[in-house]
Amino acid sequence: MKKIVSPKNPLIKEIIRLEQKSSLRRTTQKFVVEGRREIFLALEARYHFEKILFTPQLFDINELTQKFTFFPDTELIEISQEVYQKIAYRKTTEGIIGIARWKDHSLENLKLSTEPLILVAENVEKPGNIGAMLRTADAANLDALIIANPITDIYNPNIVRSSLGALFTVQVATASTAEIINFLQSSNITLFAATLQDSQPYYDQDFTQPTAIAVGSEAYGLTEQMRSAAYRKILIPMEGKIDSLNVSVSAAVLIFEAKRQRKNKL
Repeated sequence: MKKIVSPKNPLIKEIIRLEQKSSLRRTTQKFVVEGRREIFLALEARYHFEKILFTPQLFDINELTQKFTFFPDTELIEISQEVYQKIAYRKTTEGIIGIARWKDHSLENLKLSTEPLILVAENVEKPGNIGAMLRTADAANLDALIIANPITDIYNPNIVRSSLGALFTVQVATASTAEIINFLQSSNITLFAATLQDSQPYYDQDFTQPTAIAVGSEAYGLTEQMRSAAYRKILIPMEGKIDSLNVSVSAAVLIFEAKRQRKNKL
């Protein structure tokens, strides 16, 4: 097994660049996964890892090799604690990090249930909000999270980290607003747009039908194109002095109202 003890090793430099540069992630179609839970979930989702690096003092590699079958070219590499501290973001004692390949997140690859429930996030700026919405999507067992006009690639390390591994448990697609509208219409999925303009309270809607709920940028909200395509515009009534919620919180409120309705319908 290969062993790396120098932080100046070319592979270590590549990992740091992949974490820092979106352009490199896009051109190489590779990204970095850090942490036991995240790597285990990614392997369960059949992500193709090119390399998995571990520190034997912190992580027992038998825990991995005895549980998972790897792609033939996956390389396991032992690294020193000094090297691990160089590349690890959390600086915790998990001792494992990997380089994995992107998956294809086209709309055509989505596998939906007969009564799908989908969250659409349009022009959402902050990776942390995407990560939080992925966690909501996992908790609610949504059919998919669809990201319209993504500001960054979904393998941004802040999305990977803040999703706590939900990036690997939820179906994710990325596309333009127009493509998403066409997809929803052709799939007979009713679109609800969360917006303040000409809206009705969310709790007065029927989310038991095939449903997509769209939330937008905190700065600008949903585009006119998305709002115009919606079957109905909805809002969360505010009873305090602040007139809006964080977009990931709003998404969670709306999604779990839909889940409540569907449970009560059974």
